[in-house]
Amino acid sequence: MSKKEELKVVGDSVEKYDGLALATGQPLFTDDINLPDMIHAKLLTSPFPHAEIIDIDTTEAEKLPGVKIVLTYKNTPRIPHTTAGQGYPEPSPYDAFIFDRKVRFVGDRVAAVGAETPEIAEEALKLIKVKYKNLPSVFDPEEAMKEGAPVIHDEDESTGIYNKERNIVSHVEIEIGDVDKAIKNADFKIEGYYTKTQYAQHVPMETHVTITYLDENNRLVIRSATQVPFHVRRIISQILGISINNIRVVKPRIGGGFGTKQEIVLEDICALMTLRTKRPVRMEYTRREEFVSARTRHPSKIYIRLGADSSGILTGIDMKVVLNTGAYGTHGPTVLFNVGSKSLPIYNKAKNVRFVGDAVYTNLPIAGAYRGYGATQAYFALETAIDELSEKMGIDPVEFRKRNHIKEGETSPIFEKLGEGREGIPQIIESCALDKCIEIGKKEIEWDRWRNKKVKKGSYIRGVGMAILMQGSGIPLIDMASCEIRMNDDGSFQLFAGATDIGTGSDTVLAQIAAEELKTDYRNFFVYSSDTDFTPFDTGAYASSTTYISGGAVLKAAKDLKTKIINYAAKLLKEDPDNLYIMDSTVISKKSGKSITYKEIGLKSYYEEKQEHLIGVGSHVSPKSPPPFAAHFVLVDVDTETGKIIPVKYVAVIDAGVVIHPKLARGQAMGAIVNGLGYALTEELKFTRTGSSTNPTFFDYKIFTSLDLPEIVVKFVPTYEPTGPFGAKSVAEVNINGALPSISNAVYDAVGIRLKEAPFTPERVFKLLKERV
Repeated sequence: MSKKEELKVVGDSVEKYDGLALATGQPLFTDDINLPDMIHAKLLTSPFPHAEIIDIDTTEAEKLPGVKIVLTYKNTPRIPHTTAGQGYPEPSPYDAFIFDRKVRFVGDRVAAVGAETPEIAEEALKLIKVKYKNLPSVFDPEEAMKEGAPVIHDEDESTGIYNKERNIVSHVEIEIGDVDKAIKNADFKIEGYYTKTQYAQHVPMETHVTITYLDENNRLVIRSATQVPFHVRRIISQILGISINNIRVVKPRIGGGFGTKQEIVLEDICALMTLRTKRPVRMEYTRREEFVSARTRHPSKIYIRLGADSSGILTGIDMKVVLNTGAYGTHGPTVLFNVGSKSLPIYNKAKNVRFVGDAVYTNLPIAGAYRGYGATQAYFALETAIDELSEKMGIDPVEFRKRNHIKEGETSPIFEKLGEGREGIPQIIESCALDKCIEIGKKEIEWDRWRNKKVKKGSYIRGVGMAILMQGSGIPLIDMASCEIRMNDDGSFQLFAGATDIGTGSDTVLAQIAAEELKTDYRNFFVYSSDTDFTPFDTGAYASSTTYISGGAVLKAAKDLKTKIINYAAKLLKEDPDNLYIMDSTVISKKSGKSITYKEIGLKSYYEEKQEHLIGVGSHVSPKSPPPFAAHFVLVDVDTETGKIIPVKYVAVIDAGVVIHPKLARGQAMGAIVNGLGYALTEELKFTRTGSSTNPTFFDYKIFTSLDLPEIVVKFVPTYEPTGPFGAKSVAEVNINGALPSISNAVYDAVGIRLKEAPFTPERVFKLLKERV
């Protein structure tokens, strides 16, 4: 691979491929089309958290003029499946049905109506008569695991559930060394420490929306705001019993995903309605429905014990996690494993490590994939406990972390023990600049100026905190991406990739990778992504995989095409291919100096001599998942009269390898930070005692806006990851993980209270301040 100093396109913040078009409202999103004879679908959901449907009468609804179809458990296939968009065989349980005889949370599916207008569909929903038998419900995962708790998934058909009777979706338990002995004999220890995180919603600008129709060949077309078009195609084929060859999934522009669109949420209902009515069907969640019936982040309770010796080296880490996966398992097993796999390797100096976890069903909304994917919850527990341990030892938290974190050339047994829902893959860290990230962040935040100073201004006291983080780049030996690049007859190119651009700018980044290898302008590429009929396979946009995995496929396709271009040019120039090289869209002979441009090659290959369509293809699966690293620092003011926390400055220093597009990478990092700030300080879905959401609107669910933001500083420390395209790793996901622990640690520095339950609302902070007094 090229070294950084040789790169011309990679590393440059080129104009975003579709930036102007997006800014002027040109690209079409899923709902930006209107097909003739469109049926509009609406969903009837459960008002109860746990109930059996004794009977459902749709007679009056079906009689309503304009109603075309009504679906319930009585007239839909009963095929158990997972709604999680993951590679086959999915590590998640098959515990979902299109419709079931039982509802498991307030907002669960009961029936769907398709009608000529949305208004008629809404009216028809009111005419459906449902007779429920209420069942005992449980909302706390630790209570749900106890003997005698209501069994949420007692159906015989569901598979892949670890323990139905105890509502445990997935269980994991690994130990390296002797943790109990290590902590017992430690010179310094932390025990009885725990943290709790809350329900939160992704709140993408665009809610879930799907349009389905039959094309001229009577094939099912699914136009959907999805992160995983190929997984949608496979799962719809499975549950509706139709050939994959008769399904096309199109991913238009997407108004945000963050993991919630790594699910099959509306596609099955729309597809079945289209197959039965032979008409286009449209279904879109309202904002309230997005809050109630879509997906959420897994709430967690994490218990942690730490031990260290007198020299400041960790000797033991013991982490136990209980995840609330809600009414269905979806991503429960993989998020559970990630709690340990994405956090514990960072402190590889501890030779004794134990991780025990359970993902547990409750009668609350479904938890799924969410940016950070378990690591967000893990770092809150781990990094606040590390802070407390370093204080107990009298060691500066910065110094303690530097002594204990993983470094280049090192490994951790956790890599092999824990993957995503299964065992992992051993790997050695080949790129890591975490020490440098820490030092730069420490200087930028002015750590020594603020740490332990408790500077007061009126009722406000200032404090500073930090955390170190790592994540991953794709799922090793599982995630696969592919690419095809075609040369046009004027020497320009068409790049076809299954990679899903969900607003990240990946189309631009992939064009840069191809342009760098083919020594041409990135604007010579037309990028077409995410259409299962026309683009090659890609697992989708998740697990921080696009730049690393999809970019790897693009690089292979570009290399393949480069070889074919040189071989073709050799025939025209009557030269040995080994004597040829490419520069500035021109093939040049090192021996004779003769040359031929891409434009000439393209025209000749199509129409003149030695005709050949020059096409490069590539598929990529990585045996590794090189982690990006980050050091986050935050400066906060705490109002001792109200408990309000005001972030003043936030610094993120990141090792993402070679950064392909610095401005896009910075934007992704800042977006993750803002997301993390909201999760730490304001965002929380709340419920009544009977499981109903009390704040499913933006009036009551507070997300951060530009008016709430502190000064945010994002810096990159360049490294070279030899397994990544031109040295790149992932960048966006890791940066959501820092806000919770950094702010908690900063508040302790300011006012001496440990925040262990999120979000850090003024009420919670004020209560702890009063208790301290």
